[in-house]
Amino acid sequence: MTPKEDSSSCSKGKVLLTGGTGFVASHVLDCLLDHGFEVVVTVRSQEKGQRITKSVDETLGKQVSFVVVEDIAKEGAFDEVVNSDPPFDYVVHTASPYRLHWEDPVKDCLDPAIKGTTGILQSIHAYAPTVKRVVITSSSAAILRPPNHPKVYDESSWSDVTWEQAMDPKHTYRASKKFAEKSAWSFLTTHTPSFTLATINNSYTFGPIPRSLASLGALNTSNHRIRDLVQGRMLRAGIPPTAPVFTYVDVRDVALAHVRALTVPDAGGKRFYVVGGFFSNPRLVGIVRRRFPALEDRLPPKEEEEKDDFPEDYWGFDNSRSREVLGVEYRGLEESVVATVESILRFEGGGEAGESDLPT
Repeated sequence: MTPKEDSSSCSKGKVLLTGGTGFVASHVLDCLLDHGFEVVVTVRSQEKGQRITKSVDETLGKQVSFVVVEDIAKEGAFDEVVNSDPPFDYVVHTASPYRLHWEDPVKDCLDPAIKGTTGILQSIHAYAPTVKRVVITSSSAAILRPPNHPKVYDESSWSDVTWEQAMDPKHTYRASKKFAEKSAWSFLTTHTPSFTLATINNSYTFGPIPRSLASLGALNTSNHRIRDLVQGRMLRAGIPPTAPVFTYVDVRDVALAHVRALTVPDAGGKRFYVVGGFFSNPRLVGIVRRRFPALEDRLPPKEEEEKDDFPEDYWGFDNSRSREVLGVEYRGLEESVVATVESILRFEGGGEAGESDLPT
């Protein structure tokens, strides 16, 4: 099904894209350019901005520029950015901190996520009246309720993580996504701005690494498991447990969901649970072994791969809203894994790497 998009989406519009060096943002940028938009990307430093613009095909270079926003949690951080000439038509807010360990959960994670979200909405409301739609990258972390999972998840579900639990670093990230998204919806209720809002709640996200990536150490966390397979780390350490999440989505589908959510009229006012299917780490091993035989000596033994830890009673998901409203047709796990591996091998080798001609 192809969604009915706003007729204005056929012409070139101007989009502010925050968090430009992020994994999802890099693919959103590509998708926006493919759809003919002019894009201004926010980055935390001049060097990062230049890396992004240099990575873009030179034929599209005039459609991309960047602006430095060093601290998204700072009051008024986006005031001057959104006050643009010519003005912005849309905003995609992907910027949000993520890592596994936090020295100060509030300062390092919760404040940037929550204040960054409310701050950009306030700036748009005050200084960018031409913006028609804002799309925020949320997360399945704002939906899931471990360990008390329902039989099927959809957009009606919200994480039950508390602020007190957020002080525990193992819960900080998922709390930041919940409270940031809650603050966005609350902003619409209290301020009634002229723009509408949609959120993308994507699951673990695999897919080709960004062209502007500085190193494989800076790779998004979901892709670490595929990187570790390619680099032989699972051969040495063994296949780690897949839990707690067994759902994935391809980043290219996530990017398309963002772009469609900007321009499809019916997307306004909605959350979208963007998930493509199920996976497990042993299944990833099997795909890499089957599709990249030259990597065999980097992979865990076949008998380890056969010990699939996917649970029999795992919860289900309903992604029908994203398929019906946004027209997303999800890529399968094998397609996503193959594309990810190929991109990692190209990065390692500095050139093209086909399945039949890979380094050993």
